[in-house]
Amino acid sequence: MKLGARMMKTGLAVGIALYIGHLFEFISPLLAAIAVVFSIQPSIYRSYQSIIEQIQGNIIGALIAVIGVFILGNDPFVVGFAIIIVIGVTTTMKMNENTISLAVVAVIALMDTTDQTFWFFSLSRFSSMLLGILAAFIVNLVFLPPRYETRLFKKIDQATTDILQWLRVTTRQLSDEPALKYEITRIQDDMRWVDHTYLLYSEERTYFKGTRFSKGRKLVLFRQLITTTKKSFDVLKAFYRLEHKIEQIPEDFQDAVVSELDKLVNAHEKLVLSLKGRIKQNHKQSLRRVEDPDIPMLVDRLMRVYEESNNPEKLVFLPLASQLMEYHYQLEKLKRLLKSYQSHHQNDYIQTMEK
Repeated sequence: MKLGARMMKTGLAVGIALYIGHLFEFISPLLAAIAVVFSIQPSIYRSYQSIIEQIQGNIIGALIAVIGVFILGNDPFVVGFAIIIVIGVTTTMKMNENTISLAVVAVIALMDTTDQTFWFFSLSRFSSMLLGILAAFIVNLVFLPPRYETRLFKKIDQATTDILQWLRVTTRQLSDEPALKYEITRIQDDMRWVDHTYLLYSEERTYFKGTRFSKGRKLVLFRQLITTTKKSFDVLKAFYRLEHKIEQIPEDFQDAVVSELDKLVNAHEKLVLSLKGRIKQNHKQSLRRVEDPDIPMLVDRLMRVYEESNNPEKLVFLPLASQLMEYHYQLEKLKRLLKSYQSHHQNDYIQTMEK
């Protein structure tokens, strides 16, 4: 079992909330622990957004609960009616599911039967929930702050390496079909994780002007890295679908496809290595193609194959030509962006290991 940072922060925040609750003799410190579970967020920015929304949701839940008790009492059906109102109000305000759930918990906790003075009882329980929200925010802020830049680039690097290796094998008709099918599914999951992590990274705020400019350039560069990796993945899937039909085209054209795609793969690898700082900046070809991939020529040859053949099944290769053109275009765009980035940040390399 792998313990993630969010799991550890949730446990730590629950422990802190329970300790403080018992220390100050809150009536219901357990509510503080429940509030923590709903309040832990994957990033500092989302934690800041969450604490504002959670406090608003709890105030709404507490007000409706107090009004309900004084006007209608705390009959079970009254509690249910109050919950309906709270859900309606918080949903109208477009609060997230965790906030709505915590507001419902607040209603149930405050409308519970008690022998104590209602005001003291409700204030204590409301304070317990606020304690949990604050404990979650402080732990998110102080302990194990996430490094999404490193995680994001590491995952992009891994996915790119896997895709390019499979491209080399598949274009030479050496790939094992069941294994490739499994890898395509796994890489699809990896790319969804990459998109989610990019969103979290883009939400992180910077507070210094120089850092803000650097972060902006990295966002653009990472977005293009992801786009280029996805296009290489599209090419891999196209070859996978055409694996049993490649033999329909002439052997010399098959060799040309392998040769030109190898050039694309080499260029892609070289750009990633350059971003990692593994290629000398003063090298004349640090950002140039290893060899010039001539994808337009390849597509022209493919079109001539169609024109010279009466076999309509060869039309299935048109999507492959389109994917190759798009991959080539995105790779050239990545090269220009990387060159621009390195002109402003010559020694700012992207790490794949957290320090």
